[in-house]
Amino acid sequence: MPSRHVRLVPAPAPAAADVVLEALATLRREMEVPDDFPPEVVDEAEVAARRTADDGTTAGGPQDRHDLRDLPFVTIDPPGSMDLDQALFLERAGDGYVVHYAIADVGAFVVPGGALDTEVHERGTTLYAPDGRTPLHPAVLSEGAASLLPGEDRPAAAWRIALDAAGEIVDATVRRAVVRSRERLTYEEAQSRVDGPGGASPADASLALLRTVGELRRAREHARGGVSLEVPEQEVVSHDDGSFGLVFRSTLPVEGWNAQLSLLTGIAAARIMRAGGVGVFRALPAADPRDVARLRRTARALGIAWPRETAYADLLPTLDAAHPRHAAFLTEATSLFRGASYEAFGGTGQEPGVPDDAAHAAIAAEYAHVTAPLRRLVDRYGTEVCLALCADEPVPGWVLDALPGLPRTMGRTGQRASAYDRAVVDVVEAALLTGREGQAFDAVVVDVDDERRPGGDGTQGPTVLRGHVVLAEPAVRAPAEGTDLPLGEPVRATLREASVRERRVRFEVVARPDDGAH
Repeated sequence: MPSRHVRLVPAPAPAAADVVLEALATLRREMEVPDDFPPEVVDEAEVAARRTADDGTTAGGPQDRHDLRDLPFVTIDPPGSMDLDQALFLERAGDGYVVHYAIADVGAFVVPGGALDTEVHERGTTLYAPDGRTPLHPAVLSEGAASLLPGEDRPAAAWRIALDAAGEIVDATVRRAVVRSRERLTYEEAQSRVDGPGGASPADASLALLRTVGELRRAREHARGGVSLEVPEQEVVSHDDGSFGLVFRSTLPVEGWNAQLSLLTGIAAARIMRAGGVGVFRALPAADPRDVARLRRTARALGIAWPRETAYADLLPTLDAAHPRHAAFLTEATSLFRGASYEAFGGTGQEPGVPDDAAHAAIAAEYAHVTAPLRRLVDRYGTEVCLALCADEPVPGWVLDALPGLPRTMGRTGQRASAYDRAVVDVVEAALLTGREGQAFDAVVVDVDDERRPGGDGTQGPTVLRGHVVLAEPAVRAPAEGTDLPLGEPVRATLREASVRERRVRFEVVARPDDGAH
């Protein structure tokens, strides 16, 4: 289904703040979402932050790091972001390119086996809600000493990835460094800079190359058989008066180009791990043939031509999410990418060897998470593995000891994060619609379940279909049922239930707009 995010920007159709805040507090209690950090964790984080400030870079001292402060790195993130994991700088090299990608060196701050390390293993990932974040690391690190904030010297794991003229990897390495970001850009600001006349600064030249390299990497992805789905994102937003709303937002091109750099780095990291015989892959199995067959039936129902000899990776780039039928198809296509997991190898007590069946099907390559260590636990370990292998040093024992248990930890915390994201949006949807039961809304059917159930008492009455609709206003995606759910078609959907307590809304499709029902 489309991505769901929290993004604090103005939006229409507010939901009362007190109702939403109470429901979110209940949600956190039910899901046992961590509250404030224990005092000993905060103390340890503050000591680590002061230590890096005292010696200028990190606990190991500035002499242990390459000085890359002359490179004009910039960060590109959503508005208001302070937990800045990545900074980028791109330059030409002959007929190819060099991607410099600085990643926050969280390992410089976390003592293995300490109170902070124990706590982040419990959390696993940062959680987001409209009333605030539940961070992986205390703010003194995630929004302070470890964050790649502009104008500040920061310890980083600095990737240098050389590409040929076609965007293929020629060489890749990572090393500990000191960097200083020049600017903190939003996606909108970065897109404006790329689309504008262009400036004379190295940062402007780097942003211009972001488009070039991003498109080259997208072409390489397509050639491998990989796909990047661009479905409008459903986002929770905050109003100035404290109330909340929902918007559907199409991603900007610069977001896709930026994502390609992260994918590039993850692919490079996986290659280093495979060569070294130790690491942790992010794996995704190939699509189930039954799901592909179902998606082909969906294409026929939507009137989308999909020749038998055309792979879905070749079809998806031809579709436009702004077209309702295409958006419905792309929403259904996300069902092909299920079952992602982590595969660790080379750790303490594990059999030697690298898994041969741990590629990421959507990327069509082996891949590792190494670019978001402030927000995702596994990235710190993947980064430490690559740093050691590139320096021709042994992988630290504390990393090897942790590798076998990482997939289980990330599976547990990742499931909680996904459920939490869904439930947060469910709360806001229900709050927006409470009191409007019986009202009919303009909507589009975006998916229909294969299963059908009889109406009435189970033996009589018309067959009832179940699926999901997306409303034109407010920006809600919700379950619906009816005797006729025309996939990809506009309908009138009547709200039958809206419960903030149950975090549930339900619609009934009773007619299409041209049927005269209002």
